[in-house]
Amino acid sequence: MIVVRIIMNVLPEKQKEVVQTLLSMMGPMKRQVGCLSVSLLCDMKDCNLLSVLEEWKNRENLDHHLKSDIFGVLLGTKSLLCRPHGIHIYTVQQAEGMNAVRTARGKKLG
Repeated sequence: MIVVRIIMNVLPEKQKEVVQTLLSMMGPMKRQVGCLSVSLLCDMKDCNLLSVLEEWKNRENLDHHLKSDIFGVLLGTKSLLCRPHGIHIYTVQQAEGMNAVRTARGKKLG
């Protein structure tokens, strides 16, 4: 699985415009082949600090997305930001769930 986090520090007067643009992109992004999820997150202390969190099945699907018009629109928001996008791509080899938490806390599974 590939996880992408895109950090956007939005100009305060452009925050609503950026949020509306990102929300309009989420449906089409979710329908792209290999998209496992996409979320828009807002920092609780600074509503102008947004993050787009994407999960992709594999690198091939992500690369197709990065070349897409949808991703081009996201990159096109750069003029509405205080600084360039912060884009971080993580390759996840293994994912763990609640059992890992229980094990770490010394609790019985079940």
